Amino acid sequence: MSKTRQSPFLDPRGHPRSQVTTLTYDYPDGYVVPRHFHDRDQLVHSCQGVMTVQTGEGTWVVPTQRAVWIPARIPHGINMSGSVLMRTLYLKPRIVRGLPRSCCVVNVSPLLKELILHACNFPALGRTVRIQAHLIDVIVDQLRAVQAIPLQLPNPLDPRALRVAAALLLQPSDQRPLKELCTTAGASKRTIERLFQRETRMTFGKWRQQFRLMQAMRFLAEGKKVTHAAFEAGYSTPSSFISMFKRILGTTPSRYFRSPS
Repeated sequence: MSKTRQSPFLDPRGHPRSQVTTLTYDYPDGYVVPRHFHDRDQLVHSCQGVMTVQTGEGTWVVPTQRAVWIPARIPHGINMSGSVLMRTLYLKPRIVRGLPRSCCVVNVSPLLKELILHACNFPALGRTVRIQAHLIDVIVDQLRAVQAIPLQLPNPLDPRALRVAAALLLQPSDQRPLKELCTTAGASKRTIERLFQRETRMTFGKWRQQFRLMQAMRFLAEGKKVTHAAFEAGYSTPSSFISMFKRILGTTPSRYFRSPS
């Protein structure tokens, strides 16, 4: 959730006749890609490090071995946590019809990962070259079968709810109950709870839980220890963070962020 508003710019991809174009780029920790948009659908994959993608609708955290789906014309910015190895596919709009017309984080299977890496050996893929046409078809088939995972944090819109969210963004380790946070928001606890439910489709408790998980993942990607990441993200104990992480991503934080041998 960005506190600043930038005018997004169109970042066109070359090879207008191609079905798929690619981008391979390695970013240092802390690098920020300013708000922009493309005229193509985009699959942004993280081979290493964590990306935080921000749009007007919300925030998506993209850890290693996941990807974010960004449909064409959606303005977005990206923040890097840790050294990020980004591999991106730009697809002509709507050649993948199984994915939504809104952003989402998706699982990347070992096969899809290898297809993305192989495709990135070409600046563009078209159907006039037989081997490239086959590669496009397999990638599209794999994308139709991907599973979205809940690593999204929708933005509230009402200024009162935004003040609560902004207070937590400034101090993720803040463990004050909602009633105390509301004293600076200019609204009652009941009003804030109603606004979060209506505008984010989450209870405030669920929203805060998701916020803490995403913050902790960013801290881990920056090289912080599990205990430090848990407390800095507002968890009362490291074990509660580990339990939540395992429930969402299917493994422990230490195993997930273990450096490949």
